[in-house]
Formats: sequence, C-alpha cells, structure tokens
Amino acid sequence: MLSPKSKRHIFISLSALLIVLFVISLVYGSVRIPIKAIWEILTGAETEKIAWQHILLQSRLPQSCTAILAGASLAVSGLLLQTLFKNPLAGPSILGITDGANLGVAAVMLYFGASLNQMTGLTTNAYLTVVLAAFVGASIVLAIIIYFSTKVKSNVILLIIGIMVGYLVSSVISILNYYASADKVHAFVMWGLGNFSGVSREQLPYFASFTLSGLVLALLLIKPLNALLLGEMYAANLGVKIKQTRFLILFCTGLLAASVTAFCGPISFIGLAVPNIARLMLGSSNHKSLLPVTLITGSCVALLCTILMVVPGSNTILPLNAVTPLLGAPVIIYVLLNRKSIQYFN
Repeated sequence: MLSPKSKRHIFISLSALLIVLFVISLVYGSVRIPIKAIWEILTGAETEKIAWQHILLQSRLPQSCTAILAGASLAVSGLLLQTLFKNPLAGPSILGITDGANLGVAAVMLYFGASLNQMTGLTTNAYLTVVLAAFVGASIVLAIIIYFSTKVKSNVILLIIGIMVGYLVSSVISILNYYASADKVHAFVMWGLGNFSGVSREQLPYFASFTLSGLVLALLLIKPLNALLLGEMYAANLGVKIKQTRFLILFCTGLLAASVTAFCGPISFIGLAVPNIARLMLGSSNHKSLLPVTLITGSCVALLCTILMVVPGSNTILPLNAVTPLLGAPVIIYVLLNRKSIQYFN
C-alpha cells in the first residue's frame, strides 16, 4: 500500500506526462510544425504559413482535446463496471452499450447510403445524424439494461444479460451488413476503426459537455463505489442504496461510453486496460485515489495512441483500433498471469 505522499507523486507525474504528450501531439504529425510556430498560433501572433495555422487549430488541437476527454471517459466507465461486477476484465462494451451505438450507426449508414454526404446536403448535418443515431442506439440498450437491473438482484446474472443483449445487437448488425452493398459496408467498417480526429472545433463543445457531465457524476460516486468493494450486504448496512447506486453507475457508464462511441466510433481496450494500469501503479482499489489516477491515465494512453498512429517518415496514419490493442492487450495478459500475486486482488 502506497503512502498518501507517494500517491500524490504519481498523480503529479501523470499530470506532467499528460502535458508532455499533449505538446507532442500538437508538434508531431504527418506535417512537422515547429514549437515556436505552435506557440505563435496559440497566442494569436502571425505565423510563417497559414497552412500550419489551419492544421493546428482545425485538426490537431481538437483531436488532442478529444483524445483527452475520450480516454478519460472510457477509462472511468471501465473502472465503474469493474467495481460493480467485481471483475477486472469488465469494460464499456461488456453490457452491449457500444454495440447499441454500432447498431444505430449501422442502421443509418447501411440503410441511407455509404457516403454521409448522400444523406443530406450538409456535411455537418450528416455527421450529427450519425452521432444522434449512435446515441439513440446506445440509449436504447442502456434502457434495457437498467430495466433488467431493477428486476435482477445478482450482478452476475445482469452481466450475462448484458452480454446476451450485445450478441443480439451484433446479430442485427450482421444482418444489415449482409444485405448492404459493398461500398456501404466499407463506409461502416471505416467508422468502426475509431477516430479521435472526427470531432471538429465546432462539435467539440457538445462532446465535452456530455463527457464532462459523466466524469463529474463518476467523481460523486466515489464513496458508494468504495462501499461496494466490501460487498453489497456491507454497503447496504453502511447506508448505501444498492438499487439507486447500481442505476447511477449504469447511467454514468452508458453516458460516457455512448458519448465516446457516438463521436469517435467504437474504441477498444482503453476502458478495459487502463483501470488495471492504475491499480498496478497504486496497489490499491480505493476509488478516492484510483478514480482520479484512472481518469488521467486514460487521457495519457489516448494521447499516446494518437502519437503512435502516425508512421514515422511518411504521411501514413494508422487506424486507432490498430494501435490500442498494442498497449492494452499486454496489460490484460499480465493481469491474467499474475492475478494471484497482485496485491489489489487479494
């Protein structure tokens, strides 16, 4: 168990790392922009090339801010589910919420057309149509899970129901793919690769409002989350309203996961691996320190992924979901192999 001073050092170190990664994400890309030019652009001074200003303000800055918010949201939603189900391998997609968002997008893209511009004359309206479809799909699945949470007392059974709902939704998506044309399927597959750069400056405030609302709610749940670590019976004896707490956790998880999936597409492994990384660093499951560390670690991992997406020496940008498993899968394998010796499991 680390001392409070050591935990503060970890948090400060992660905060410094986040700033460094944020700066690197602005500097590093397929087009190199000097740090001096970035500072001039951000402070409103004149710069040598107008193209640099456009790249920084319209692309890299929104992408980095989106990565920070999305990484934190996915990591926190994963932590909430892992605490609720007492399972370190639970993640935002475990209850079918991400699949619900996928279904909403599949229904729009595979039914209305491969090109978003074909759905409406305005690109912005087309983008918002996809976002709304993802949000509606995720909300419907979340409503189903919340309904079953009021009928089922066992978290294990609720977890199994969530998995089954995910399978049902995936089946519907497969049917839509089967009857769609090749170009429509291709467009949907490209969306499914995940992307932090799809949120523009104009759309970023909307994305931030959803994710920050969910993160604030998660911070307000720290005490009941710690009580749940002792078991539902002990938590109830401590005055925790189990059904209400379960509803709030599911709602918060759904809001965070649905927001990220709607705006950025389905993103793998961050919600699954980051809470375990935070526990390994702290050696503790106390959410008073674990939740903030998970939040900032998720942002760091997401920024690191945006940097690793750029292939050095070329203009090639790798898909986001081709990079996240490279960081997340080794963590999960390590946790599985060393579960008996890891302190927070015991």
